[in-house]
Order: sequence, then structure tokens, then C-alpha cells
Amino acid sequence: MEWFNVFGLIFIVVIMIPNVIFAIKCKNGFENKWNNKFVETVEQIGRFSCFGFMIINIPGTWFGWWYDEAFAIYLIVDVLLITLYCIIWIVCFKRSSIFRALALSIIPSILFLFSGIMSRSVLLIAASIIFAPAHILISYKNAK
Repeated sequence: MEWFNVFGLIFIVVIMIPNVIFAIKCKNGFENKWNNKFVETVEQIGRFSCFGFMIINIPGTWFGWWYDEAFAIYLIVDVLLITLYCIIWIVCFKRSSIFRALALSIIPSILFLFSGIMSRSVLLIAASIIFAPAHILISYKNAK
């Protein structure tokens, strides 16, 4: 796994599945009540950067796993986080709440940051630091 992370691609696809299903089944399910263009722009830049850097390792900005077991820990923790994310989506699918909003924004934020740290991807760490506060803030403001 040099420049392409197939596991990162799989993880992104899996966390997008409940979002796509929600968008199809609940066309009016997400209403953006809090309009802050700056924070929304920062969130989108962070989001798509996280997606990209989970999948693509840019040479010179990605330094590989900390130690031999780091890759296994990366896989285990990421699978657990994604499983938790999907379970919360299933349980809270029709119920809009602050818990759902925060859980579904904090879990991917942790996923991206943890993945960046374990793989020593400078760009993924930076993108997750940009994405997390903006995503969590927007989710919280819209759930209130």
C-alpha cells in the first residue's frame, strides 16, 4: 500500500452508504437551519480532503505505519468506528436528535484523525483538524 489505500476507499464507501440511503428515503430529512457560509466552506474542504487523503497517500506527506502492529490496529479501530457509525444510523434513522447529530459527526471526525495519526499522513491529519470542528459545529447547530 504505497500511494493507494484500498482499505481507506472501502471505509469511505461504507460510511457513505447510510448517508446515501437517508438522502434517497428522506428527501427533506436534512434542513440546514444554521447558515454560516464560512464554516460550511471549511467543512466541505475538510470533508473532501479527508475522503481523498483516506484513499490517496501523497508521497512525502505520508510516512507509513508507526510500527508493525499499527496497520492491524488501524483496521480494527476503523472497523469498530464504522460499525458504531452504521449502528447509530440504523437506530436513529428517523429520529433527529442532538445525540444523533453529534454521534454521526464525532465518529467520522475521530475516524479521519485516528487514520491520519496511525498512517502518519500529514495531509489527512491536517484535513481532519479542519473538518472535525466545522462538521461537529454545523451538526450541533442544525440539531438544536
